[in-house]
Amino acid sequence: MKVLLIGSGGREHALAWKLSQSNRVTEIMVAPGNGGTAVLPKTHNVPVAAEDIDQLLTLARQESIALTVVGPEAPLVDGIVDRFNDAGLRCFGPLAAAARLEGSKAFAKDFMLRHNIPTAAYANFSELSDALAYLQNQTMPVVIKASGLAAGKGVIIAETKAQAEQAVRSMLEHNQFGDAGQQVVIEQFLCGEEASFIVLASGTDYIAFPSSQDHKRAFDGDLGPNTGGMGAYSPAPVVTDKIQALIETRVIQPSLQGLADDGLAYTGFLYAGVMIDDTGQPHVLEYNCRMGDPETQPLMMRLNSDLVDLIEAALDNQLAAFDVSWDQRPALGIVLAANGYPGAYSKGSILSNLPSPSDDLMVFHAGTKLNDNQQPITAGGRVLCVTALGDDFTAARAHAYATIEQITVADCFFRNDIGHRALKH
Repeated sequence: MKVLLIGSGGREHALAWKLSQSNRVTEIMVAPGNGGTAVLPKTHNVPVAAEDIDQLLTLARQESIALTVVGPEAPLVDGIVDRFNDAGLRCFGPLAAAARLEGSKAFAKDFMLRHNIPTAAYANFSELSDALAYLQNQTMPVVIKASGLAAGKGVIIAETKAQAEQAVRSMLEHNQFGDAGQQVVIEQFLCGEEASFIVLASGTDYIAFPSSQDHKRAFDGDLGPNTGGMGAYSPAPVVTDKIQALIETRVIQPSLQGLADDGLAYTGFLYAGVMIDDTGQPHVLEYNCRMGDPETQPLMMRLNSDLVDLIEAALDNQLAAFDVSWDQRPALGIVLAANGYPGAYSKGSILSNLPSPSDDLMVFHAGTKLNDNQQPITAGGRVLCVTALGDDFTAARAHAYATIEQITVADCFFRNDIGHRALKH
């Protein structure tokens, strides 16, 4: 079968790598792909943007694509699955109405309140004066979120009222995040440890993926601005068996049931970012309607089952009968990013000394492309995710760090403390 994979990041390289291992797959087209997907076996890139739904639909028809897998959130929110379904094409991901869980944080918060899913106290605002008045009665710190899609960067933790007011003004008055910031969510700051919990869902049936945890801040010690993620590992020790059971019964199951009750039956990856407080209770920080990046990279390293079979079981409402297999070893990924990320950054640096793939190591490409000499060069903010398996967490971490230190590239950086919370556990 021919597969179309949409997206260009590290998540998409990891998904393409896993899809290519299926004996059923003869060819994978990645739109638009990156320098890693360009050289993956059975895989090649096509120059179609992930948001160009018309052209993607034309491509799928012309190439007789049997299955389309959507990586990033924007095309899902824009209704790509609806369009493909209307054309009689199999496309994996939620419909646009359900993808609003990620496309609108205000919608998601209202959904959680309506279905009694634990989350922080909050209020939504579109008018600057109303938001500023609300802040006067709040205890600091608070969290200010752009309601729309902001590539993981539209969240500001304000320690003082002055910072909170500045954050609200930057969104509602100065348009810092464009349309994404036309509505803001102001919510209570929750203390605890954050984890990522991802399931593959088909209606109210689901398969839970192993827990994972990413690192949002740019610099060591969880300092600096929020990014799309500077590294991740799986499993997350904070998610014990007891806490996983709580996440499933208090978050995942009522979320899927609530979607069904609202007429928004959900098929696709559903990601719940949860804060686990000191008593072990989970609270939802956000939903994503797709796999996380960089959580996908360690998760795909641990997945033993055929990803195509798993996706098709969800599309065919056969998840209940699917027995998924995971590598029990932990995996850890470290992101190499361009200097300046998540702000302005340079491009065009040559990447060399990249290691060959092995059973326990993959270098997943994100912001890369091939130059005229077929050398990989930097072409985005997050450049690579060096991901390793190990017999234990310490071994996986050591392998990943030893590998990333060997890579030669100018104008890039990485955090030196990926996995520090797991080490404490």
